[in-house]
Amino acid sequence: MASIDLSKFKSGIITIEAQSLNIEKFINLLWKNNIDIMNIKRINITTLMMDIRLKDYHKISSISKKTKTKIKILNRRGTAFLIIKAKKRTALFIGVFIFAGIIYYLSTFIWSIDITGERALAPFEIRQQLSTIGIKPGISKKNINVNKIEEKLYELNPNIMWTKVRIAGPKLEVTATERQSPPSVITDDSICDLVAKKDGQIIRVYTKAGTAVVKKDDIVKKGQLLVKGMQGDENNPYEVHADGSVIARTFYEQDKTVEFKGTKTLRTGKMTSNIYINIKNNRLYLKKSVNKFNKYDTIIDKKGLICFENIYETKEVPFELNKQDTIENAKKELEDKITLTLDKSTKVVDKIVNSSVENNNLVIRLILIGEENIAVPQEVNNN
Repeated sequence: MASIDLSKFKSGIITIEAQSLNIEKFINLLWKNNIDIMNIKRINITTLMMDIRLKDYHKISSISKKTKTKIKILNRRGTAFLIIKAKKRTALFIGVFIFAGIIYYLSTFIWSIDITGERALAPFEIRQQLSTIGIKPGISKKNINVNKIEEKLYELNPNIMWTKVRIAGPKLEVTATERQSPPSVITDDSICDLVAKKDGQIIRVYTKAGTAVVKKDDIVKKGQLLVKGMQGDENNPYEVHADGSVIARTFYEQDKTVEFKGTKTLRTGKMTSNIYINIKNNRLYLKKSVNKFNKYDTIIDKKGLICFENIYETKEVPFELNKQDTIENAKKELEDKITLTLDKSTKVVDKIVNSSVENNNLVIRLILIGEENIAVPQEVNNN
């Protein structure tokens, strides 16, 4: 602190502890030299604690030598000490400033290019095309115009239908979608009917060609005729390729039986073990323990010729599951199982859960009611 002019700092406060056999003389000399004393407290008969200004510290040092007073600094506060610490750590602050400057400078560049494409749009190919227009890792962000890059990619790659280029931190993100060829229309003029692919209850019938032979609320079975490949009046009928949709209410059922009341086998935590070598079905024990358990599980772990046999004591414990929780869990499991078998076009419109108790078992039955198109073409054989 000697190298810093303390007289310039007025806001700094020091809490000191002064210890002397003649403490009153020390205090009188402080007042005589116009040194401000604040929050003075007596610790004991020879010790005082007080606050003084930082600019007066050098005066107190000389007075303490005259009165043989021991001075101990207890606390420092004020902006003056922050300035003093900053001056001592100038190199550190300069280093932090330079480091922050380097990080900021590096953040103005693109250091990686992430490319997301589809099927025929290979990321390597797009990366090469970007390189031909000067877009590569290390380029400055100010030299990047995302709109122009998108236009250039359209020109360089005819397979691109849509692209998006965005700057995300140090990365350039490029997303490209493949141009899709329009689907070819296949016309089928063969004579056919529409039949039911599964059982159901008819809700709506739409026909583009052919004659419907079922109506709303009819119950149909799998394979039953729905739309006949025939049009015209009674006097002039002609065969056609039946086309249309027959929306029906379909039913999917699954059930599960759960034992909700009874006894189950649990391990008590007690165990014993044996170690032996098995030679032609004869056991040569290296360690053999006495099994005093009435009920137990045995697990054998073979490691080469040596077998480790662990014997765990078990006991029968009664249990009873919560019926409502059991039904809810079974319902979710059955619903997941049925959903896996449903066509994506099937719309589930209702769920019916039934449960019944049989002895100590709970039988849960779930019925999902869906709406779907059950019409499939069936070729007409005129032979």
